Amino acid sequence: MKKLHAAFIFFTRLPFWRLGEVPPGYYKRVVDCWSITGWLTGGVMAITLWLAAQVFPAPVDVILAFLSRLLITGALHEDGMADFIDGMGGGVNRVRILEIMKDSHIGTYGVIGLIIYYILAISLISSITDLYIACAILLAGDTWSKCCASQIINFLPYARKEEEAKNKTIYDRMSPSAMIISFIFGALPLFLLPVQLIFAAIFPIITVAILILYMKKKIQGYTGDCCGATFLFAELSFYLGAVLIYYNV
Repeated sequence: MKKLHAAFIFFTRLPFWRLGEVPPGYYKRVVDCWSITGWLTGGVMAITLWLAAQVFPAPVDVILAFLSRLLITGALHEDGMADFIDGMGGGVNRVRILEIMKDSHIGTYGVIGLIIYYILAISLISSITDLYIACAILLAGDTWSKCCASQIINFLPYARKEEEAKNKTIYDRMSPSAMIISFIFGALPLFLLPVQLIFAAIFPIITVAILILYMKKKIQGYTGDCCGATFLFAELSFYLGAVLIYYNV
């Protein structure tokens, strides 16, 4: 329970810390519970979309849904994506890429990347005319993409020394039991979707595999920014796959 408590403290900005102090060691295992936190963040998105759709048309309701997650997470993953894109776009070698990624200032590549991400994400969800399916896609996309993105810590070493990490924490690799739990909580919302849309789950798997190979080549490992970026890229690919199937099957 302490590991789950640490995950909710780490991955959200909600006052879970008021429930009690968590020993620092548990923060090394928060990625184990990443897909579980998706039930909260993705669930809030889905509920917000459902409620907003009763009052507002698309894409206003979709924008409000994404805004709800931004408020809960404090743009944690978006910050990681911006730093990741800045580093990969502006760095000419491993050292320079890591320097740029560690810089808290956002650059041109990061700004453009976030704009494109949200234009695509909002447009894709807005294109789903069935409100129930759109809500289910938001929930399933969040949990499943976090499950897939969490695998980078199992396939790559940390790219920096522990004392150089932004949060001074290097995640422990997941045990077999933790991987199973992550998979179960990540995959369960997929079954809320129509059967044919479940196949959209393949897209994040492919996306994460490509990113793992890319990060291994560019920086020989991962950073916390890489985790956030991988999740959002995986989620976007899930939306693309779901819409592709929705309109063509």
